Amino acid sequence: MLRIALATSAIVTLAACTGTDGERATAGALTAATAAAITDNNVATAAAAGAAAGALCDEAGVCEDG
Repeated sequence: MLRIALATSAIVTLAACTGTDGERATAGALTAATAAAITDNNVATAAAAGAAAGALCDEAGVCEDG
């Protein structure tokens, strides 16, 4: 079950690479929060970090700005 959830999260994250900053922030927050919940970590902290990573990935040269 853990492998399926992580694989799905990875696919969603990669698919969000071509969206807007807001779409990438949402995908990053949801993916990180899901991974944190599955692994019994702090969901709020993970969601905040995922949102920041998603919103700023184009500035870092990882994703294209949609």
